[in-house]
Amino acid sequence: ERWRLVLVARNQEALKAVAIAAQGLSGTTADVLPVDLADPAGPEKVMRALERESIVVDALVNNAGFGSNGAFASARVENELAMIQVNVAAVTHLTRLLLPGMIERRRGRVLNVASTAAFQAGPFMAVYYASKAFVLSFSEALAEELRGTGVTATALCPGPTRTGFGDRAGMHEIRLFSRGLLRMHTAQAVAEVGYRGMMRGQAVVIPGLLNRLGVQSVRFSPRSLVRRIVRRLNSPRS
Repeated sequence: ERWRLVLVARNQEALKAVAIAAQGLSGTTADVLPVDLADPAGPEKVMRALERESIVVDALVNNAGFGSNGAFASARVENELAMIQVNVAAVTHLTRLLLPGMIERRRGRVLNVASTAAFQAGPFMAVYYASKAFVLSFSEALAEELRGTGVTATALCPGPTRTGFGDRAGMHEIRLFSRGLLRMHTAQAVAEVGYRGMMRGQAVVIPGLLNRLGVQSVRFSPRSLVRRIVRRLNSPRS
């Protein structure tokens, strides 16, 4: 199925490059909307731009997000609050702005990108893990609320993925990224699994067998043990 894309991010040049690539691959129309979702006014700016262009949104993908590594007590508070704004508030705001129209038209899909981090607490990445737990819980609740409306909500929960996320979060020196400890998926593979799950209306999608097994093991393990394991994985390599 061919979609008209509206790409939203703060980096206009990067957006243009993605738009050109999308058009070259499939002939898809891709509009560029440079908006910083760390700005609380960002979602309203997106909505106004869509209304000006009379663009009807049939699928909302809340993919923007970032993390950071380190002890919460020494973290820059501005960075942690911006993370909550992008990972939690913007997801909530954009969904609330676009969902009523989908329900009225009795068609639409919402795909919120969470993480396998959503299933446990994350020492040394406390706010990031908590933000993804919000996305997972929020998406599952919406999926149930939307039953019978013609609209679906899906939480995509990938494990470690080859993107720029690790560079920004400062994660390449932690044990989790040690050679041989994990198998990272490509962004394309994760996106394809997420898209298929969204189109099927799945409430939760976890790419990769090992990730699915890991999530199940967390559910049946003592939470105190899980916290200690994650603490070790998120600690610097010695």
